[in-house]
Amino acid sequence: MAAVDGLELKVDGRTLRCADVALVADHELTVTVAPEAAQRAADAWQLVTELSTRREIYGRTTGVGANRDLTVDEDAGPEHGKRLLRSHASGTGEPMPRRQVRAMMLIRLNQMAAGGSGAHPRLLDALAAALTSGATPPVHRTGSIGTGDLTVLAETALTLSGERPWENGSLPPVPLDTSDALAFMSSNAATLADAVLASRDLDRLLRASHVIAALSYVVMGGSPEAYATAVHDARPHPGQVHCAAEMRRLLGMRGVPQPGRRIQDPYGLRAFPQVQGPALDALDNLTRVLTVEINAATENPMVSLVAQDVYHHAHFHTAYVAVALDQMRATVHHVAELSASRLGDLVEPSFTDLPAFLASGPPGSSGVMILEYVAHDALATLRQAALPVTLGTAVVSRGVEDHASFATQAARAATQAADAYRQVLACELVAAIRALRMRPADMMDLPIREAFDLADGVLDPTLADRPLSADLEAATTLLDQFADF
Repeated sequence: MAAVDGLELKVDGRTLRCADVALVADHELTVTVAPEAAQRAADAWQLVTELSTRREIYGRTTGVGANRDLTVDEDAGPEHGKRLLRSHASGTGEPMPRRQVRAMMLIRLNQMAAGGSGAHPRLLDALAAALTSGATPPVHRTGSIGTGDLTVLAETALTLSGERPWENGSLPPVPLDTSDALAFMSSNAATLADAVLASRDLDRLLRASHVIAALSYVVMGGSPEAYATAVHDARPHPGQVHCAAEMRRLLGMRGVPQPGRRIQDPYGLRAFPQVQGPALDALDNLTRVLTVEINAATENPMVSLVAQDVYHHAHFHTAYVAVALDQMRATVHHVAELSASRLGDLVEPSFTDLPAFLASGPPGSSGVMILEYVAHDALATLRQAALPVTLGTAVVSRGVEDHASFATQAARAATQAADAYRQVLACELVAAIRALRMRPADMMDLPIREAFDLADGVLDPTLADRPLSADLEAATTLLDQFADF
């Protein structure tokens, strides 16, 4: 892992974790570059500078894209690099949130510390200083298709150089030359920032969903057979096995399963491990892919200190990231569908022995009827966000660049999916807590009791018909705490 000592994170280009990215995104702390990483960057810069005098190197001695065959005048100096940055700093749309910008800068710093960019070491020092001081550049969201976040990183580089104003804080201008332009831009750091932060959010929501499903199980008197060890040992997918074990732990299931109220529960309870499992496995795969990416020397061209050479390649293509994100969103959608199904069961008297819609009041009272509408609105949003981006492509730069992963759009959609899933879970939680208040269950010795007590102390206990917006907002804040149960 990257070294974290107190409030300092030391970047070494090889051991950054997704958790470290989230930490720096949300907290201002001292970021430094490990001495060995600084030396690698310096050696790579010296090597590519020397090689540029003897051979053609894309983006340094040539143009970029379809201009790759055009040689840059030897006397162009730093102007070629500045033109590259200025022409590519053309993003549009909404500004990228500060949290994502900080994550992007850390990832780019760590990638450059891997020693493959050939950028001047002063750029590493500048990024570390910006992260430490809290300075962030103003960058736009729109402009990437999963083959390099060129617009975002060009805007960042021009801010570092002093040509663009800072959004927050400031640093002394950093000199840039021709060799720094493409070396800095050649990365998917902004896409990876979105993906890492969304994956962390989804991780905590999936953890919390075990708790919420367990609360619904208690309300409906579920059958423990669906979570029995013998059942899941028979088809031992890792995520499925883990989900069943979590449910057994939260519900205090030990030994031979006791009969439930029904011989078979509805799918929302009975199939929870089989649906949650793929999401947990997809998250593990996504985290593995992202960990490789944020520690990789992905720049094109790539400087190899081992080979003492420069290689032209396609590491800028993020098919791994796009496919992993598509799978992640699809599996989360399935899990959210089960949450909405359990919500439907919670308002059905035949499953709870409680009034329809958990209503309390005169005949015709609505109770939590509206929560199903809210949940399915959020679920529809999630369904749209789950549509695969990997079915499309793009041909740009006069046909030279003839494929794109759209990992950028997949990462943005993952953020939308997390937001929507949070709303679905909040609806189920509000209904489950209300049901347990209407018909208290014996949870004295169950680990799930702590979750009920926490929610019971936060959510409004009034059972009369009333607006539930405040309850839903409060429920979303509980999810992060549930993730640690």
